[in-house]
Amino acid sequence: MSGRTDDSAETTPAGVSGSLDDEAVLLVGHGSRREKSNEQVRTLAVGLEERLGVPVDAGFLELAEPSITDAIAGLAPAVSTITVVHLSLFAASHVKNDVPLAVKRARTTHPDLTIHNGSHLGIHPAIVDLLDERAAAVEADLGVDRGSDDVAVVLCARGSSDPDANADVAKLARLLAEGRAFSTVQPAFIGVTDPRLDDRLHDVAKRRPDACVVLPYMLGDGVLTGRIRDGAEAFDADYPYVDAAAGDPLGTDSRLLDVLGDRWQAARTDSVDMSCDTCKYKVELDGYEEDVGGARATLRALTHQAAHADRSTVDDEPHAHDAPEKHVAVCTNQTCAADGAPAVLERLRQTARDSEACDARITRSSCLGRCGEGPMVAVYPDGVWYGGVDENDAGRIVSDHLDRDRIVSELVDQTL
Repeated sequence: MSGRTDDSAETTPAGVSGSLDDEAVLLVGHGSRREKSNEQVRTLAVGLEERLGVPVDAGFLELAEPSITDAIAGLAPAVSTITVVHLSLFAASHVKNDVPLAVKRARTTHPDLTIHNGSHLGIHPAIVDLLDERAAAVEADLGVDRGSDDVAVVLCARGSSDPDANADVAKLARLLAEGRAFSTVQPAFIGVTDPRLDDRLHDVAKRRPDACVVLPYMLGDGVLTGRIRDGAEAFDADYPYVDAAAGDPLGTDSRLLDVLGDRWQAARTDSVDMSCDTCKYKVELDGYEEDVGGARATLRALTHQAAHADRSTVDDEPHAHDAPEKHVAVCTNQTCAADGAPAVLERLRQTARDSEACDARITRSSCLGRCGEGPMVAVYPDGVWYGGVDENDAGRIVSDHLDRDRIVSELVDQTL
């Protein structure tokens, strides 16, 4: 925490305006089964607390504790304002949908709490400088001189189904190339989208550079970073005329605190800038037309949460899902609860447990926006919302819809 002078004046970090009293920060990481990756988030949270002079806790989207909901609940009794800062490299579904959905639920649960939602790490000069330093370390290991040798760089990111995120990788590669003596800096991806790392490296080989530096654009040193290193080693063996090696991920370098501090300040002053002009949930982009619209974005976020409830443990598929076939959300907010939603929830769970055919995860939800028409029960990925459900209807929803995939038509409130 920050010190005090004259017994009353609280010191404020450089460039920060406003009082820091009664405020906390929640640093949200993705979460991993590898505790080393989770510790990285906690380490950055400690560093950010020292930097900002306000309490900073770590929370996780999945696979680690505490969840975003639990982390906010833990901070809520002690502060009046929480600023959520994302430890995400790019703005894809987690940043655009999943975390905002959790924040919206928390605002409903804690109506007296002000919760600001920030943006992703994104493009920042400190990150460009950090990547340049990572490249220089590889050059030193290879014994090449950027000033006199022909050095190519491949910036390899995870890859996303969101065109916004993939476009930012290309932008970051271009910024790394500007003003530096690399012969080329090219973007690549380890999965999901093209160009894949192997293909990009083969293209680079045609230029016959003296060396090729592969930079993993990852926060932690996990499975995907290992794949990138393997790709660089294979390339080095296949092309003896090009010295090649991979660098280190971003890790917990202090420059990330510079970026997180800027993102915190933007969020707490409600000046967050998101790339809405190229967001597939807001505008029609070729190939992504079916994703446009708030309802579809919410559906995607909810189904993604359900899918992540039970992740596969296969080592070579770190983001594979082994999720239930359906996710059932029961609104237990004030009006639905008064009309018997808790009893509906329990009956659904009990009937599902007794069924041999049902493959569904049944959870409570905060407000679904149909107050006075509930209890509301939403079934995904079908996008079917049932209204006015009572305890006796639960058995039919399970036996007909969840077991046999037949909609209970007379209970339908709306479909997405």
